[in-house]
Amino acid sequence: MLHEDRLFASDPTQRAIARRLYGEVSALPIVSPHGHTDPAWFARNDAFPDPATLFVVPDHYIYRMLYSQGVRLEDLGIPRKDGAAVETDSRTIWRRFAAHWYLFRGTPTRLWMEHALETVFGVTERLSPATADRIYDQVDERLRRPEYRPRALFERFNIEVIATTESPLDPLEHHKAIRASGWSGRVVTAFRPDPVVDPEFEGFRTNVERLGALTGEDTATWSGYLAALANRRRYFMEYGATSTDHGHPTATTADLSRAEAEALFAKALHGDATPAEAELFRGQMLTEMARMSLEDGLVMQIHPGSFRNHNPQLFTAWGRDKGADIPSQTEYVRALKPLLDRFGNERDLTIILFTLDETSYSRELAPLAGHYPALRLGPSWWFHDSPEGMRRFREMVTETAGFYNTVGFNDDTRAFCSIPARHDVARRIDCAFLARLVAEHRLDEDEAAELAVDLAYTLAKKAYKL
Repeated sequence: MLHEDRLFASDPTQRAIARRLYGEVSALPIVSPHGHTDPAWFARNDAFPDPATLFVVPDHYIYRMLYSQGVRLEDLGIPRKDGAAVETDSRTIWRRFAAHWYLFRGTPTRLWMEHALETVFGVTERLSPATADRIYDQVDERLRRPEYRPRALFERFNIEVIATTESPLDPLEHHKAIRASGWSGRVVTAFRPDPVVDPEFEGFRTNVERLGALTGEDTATWSGYLAALANRRRYFMEYGATSTDHGHPTATTADLSRAEAEALFAKALHGDATPAEAELFRGQMLTEMARMSLEDGLVMQIHPGSFRNHNPQLFTAWGRDKGADIPSQTEYVRALKPLLDRFGNERDLTIILFTLDETSYSRELAPLAGHYPALRLGPSWWFHDSPEGMRRFREMVTETAGFYNTVGFNDDTRAFCSIPARHDVARRIDCAFLARLVAEHRLDEDEAAELAVDLAYTLAKKAYKL
């Protein structure tokens, strides 16, 4: 199924150059500096139970498409918050998925899925209702083998390091177990403080109280609250964290006086903050996190611009991260100015900006990253983690920010078996882009070969201090 020249230009000159460049990077180790795989997989090293649980149930890229065509989430085995009955027969779920596989024509999900089926499980026929049971049986049989357990696949995928993402309230028990096991695989955590810095996050006040209990700090006070956050950051660093991650609705930042911040925190903690005040508090906390990053060295990632849980019925029944997050227009130049006024010129601080608003690439993000020493641009993310999205990113930011104000690629996925596929797509697209520059005599091929390695491996490792 997989053509050796997939994603390369049809022009023979560019295609030949891309092949040579890809040959330099195809076997490089995978650095996965930001993602959402479950650390329990690597701590317990239990076999994945079945094909549907591996591929369908955890992957919102898959079930959001099926939901858009009228397939109920219950029928795909997606667990409900209230524990109500959902489909539990894995083969039935797989058959439903196969019956709708045609929906993924032309999507990156199809690229990732077919790459995983062929290169990991040896499947060489297209998924369809007619082939569903054969493919299910082939994948299911292999999942029972020891070489298909999470740690073995981690090593087979040539993963050098992978970062998971946890709340400050997480005790990191799985990371402790991984460390205690003596396994050589490098799995690190990342600090995601949203539950305790967003007044509109469900259970915010209770979360802040739990933060205080974990740290022994009085989180009813502004100073105690900040001390507790710094404490948890240090704790996460003990388990390998090199980065923080902030999934705010916008890129708004603020730089309030201490008195203003204390008053705003009190309103947020008591549930009295208006939506505008909640947004201001989140903005203040981005600036506080930048200050802490300058002190402790953690790289800061800002992932704004997603209207989370846009479908209230889905959120009520299934909760967060169920395919109902929608990109929204995002402004950066004015939004980031309070933070940049304080920290933008710091050479020892790294803030990686992401966007779901592609219109901001050349107008705002590339000029900002092309000037401020503290800023770098994250790769095409989420809805734009696709061949076309990656091409647009390179075309729109390179002329202003260059390559070295970007940070390579990260897969940002919950779907473990898609990781090699996602990195392979990114490497192929970057090689195709570089091949065009070489063919147009804008870049020498030896420079392109060096860049290909940097984009596939070196930049991510350096930017995330891995």
